Amino acid sequence: MTSTRTSGARMNTNRPATLHYSGRYLKLVERNGWEFATRHNPVVVVVVAWTEKDELVLVEQYREPIGRAAIELPAGLVGDIEGQQDESVVLAGERELLEETGFRARSLHEFMRCPTSAGMSDETAVFLLAEGIERVGPGGGDASEAITVHVIARDEIDAWLEACYRAGKAVDSKIYSALHWRQHPPATSG
Repeated sequence: MTSTRTSGARMNTNRPATLHYSGRYLKLVERNGWEFATRHNPVVVVVVAWTEKDELVLVEQYREPIGRAAIELPAGLVGDIEGQQDESVVLAGERELLEETGFRARSLHEFMRCPTSAGMSDETAVFLLAEGIERVGPGGGDASEAITVHVIARDEIDAWLEACYRAGKAVDSKIYSALHWRQHPPATSG
C-alpha cells in the first residue's frame, strides 16, 4: 500500500476507483471521496509552432463544453485513432499539426509534460516544440472539426488575443506559456 502525505491528510493512492460512467473517451470515477474524469488514454499532445517570421500558429474552433469558440495551440489526443493506439507523442504531434493547421515541421521535440486540470482529470499534456515549419496544406481539422488557422506575429499577438477575448472567445492559457517559452526557450528532451 502506497500512502502520500498531503496537507496533513494521508491519501491511499492504490485504492480502486468507483466507476460512475464510461463513455467513448471518458470515464467518471470516484476515489477517496474525489470525483474526477479519466481518459481511456489520458495523453494529449500540444504543439508550439513558430514560423521563421516570428509568428505563432494558433487554431480556433467551437468547443461544446464551454459553448463558444476557443483560441488554442494545435493539439489533440494521442492514440485516439483505431489501429494507432500505440502512437508516439511525436507522431501524434506531426499528425495534429498537419491536420489542424496545414503546417509540417522539420522536427518536433518534447520539452514538458504537465496535468491539464489536476483537480478534474488525469489528462496530461505533452508539449512539443516544432522547428522548421512550412505550410503544405490548408489545415482545418478532420471531418468532425471546423478549425480556423491563425498565424499571428509576436509583436501583434497581445492585442490580437485581447480582441479575441473581448469578442467573447475563450483564450487558452497554454498560449501564454508558449509566449513565455519564446522569450525563455525550454530545454528539449529530443
